[in-house]
Amino acid sequence: MVRRSTQDNPENIREQLVRLLTNFKEELKSKDLREKVLALVPAITLLRNLGSSLIPKEEASSARDRILFYLLKYPRMVISGHELLVVSGIGEWARRLRELRVQFGWSVINGITAKEMATEEELPIKNVEVGSMGPDDYMLLDNKQDRDAAHRWNKANEIRRKKISVQDKILEYFRFNVGKQITGEELRYVANNKSEWARRVRELRTEQGWPITTKTTGRPDLPVGVYVLSSDRQAPSHDRVIPDSVRKSVLKRDGYTCQKCSWKHDKWNPSDPRHLEAHHKKQHVHGGSNTEENLITLCNICHDRVHAK
Repeated sequence: MVRRSTQDNPENIREQLVRLLTNFKEELKSKDLREKVLALVPAITLLRNLGSSLIPKEEASSARDRILFYLLKYPRMVISGHELLVVSGIGEWARRLRELRVQFGWSVINGITAKEMATEEELPIKNVEVGSMGPDDYMLLDNKQDRDAAHRWNKANEIRRKKISVQDKILEYFRFNVGKQITGEELRYVANNKSEWARRVRELRTEQGWPITTKTTGRPDLPVGVYVLSSDRQAPSHDRVIPDSVRKSVLKRDGYTCQKCSWKHDKWNPSDPRHLEAHHKKQHVHGGSNTEENLITLCNICHDRVHAK
């Protein structure tokens, strides 16, 4: 059982700790190692109580609530595991953090996931040096709770056990959650924590034509660190050769709006699950180039109609 810390007046706890450490001067003179160790045990307890008492009990009474309170107070900032240990007041703070992510749908990533996303340019956060984050560093990406997360994590656990490739696992998870926002932590979990997961997502989008969008690749309205499979279909093979950088520039130039019908992503709904694509004015098969000048933004409905003609 996890030992609970006791919340009290921080000043009272500090005074107790000072007295204990002052008296420990005498314990240091003892030749018995165990006497010294036992004399320090109460200090560990007092430190945990002091850390958990920094957040008023009326604001957050449990270790999990204190961790969430702290993360919400400092969103999109690098928070070390040592900080969470202090405010939680328990040794098993990492389990409580996982519960916040998996059971309660808070978008928290660790340093490993952050670096892998940054490598693929999917973590555009100002004034944060992601490269310096360690495995025990964390960041709350969004202060909004995703209440459907628990259901998705159960499916993720099912898919990650399958004897198929990392890319196939990721694609199956996306197709199970069409139109839903998925975090990098979920995709890394589906991939059995393989570092290649971010590259496989990019390949699904750029080489296989699956309409996977992020804040930097067509959906500026999305939170940082979130991925969405806009619809369950691949782009035509001739549109899969457009470089990611060119596609981004075309979408941005056209205001992320279909140039035929003016549809944009803020009009998305389950009954009309469109997405935006880049269309060659002069078709690629007829020698059209993959340049911004030869590309235009269309929704997939208008894109299909153009090719049908």
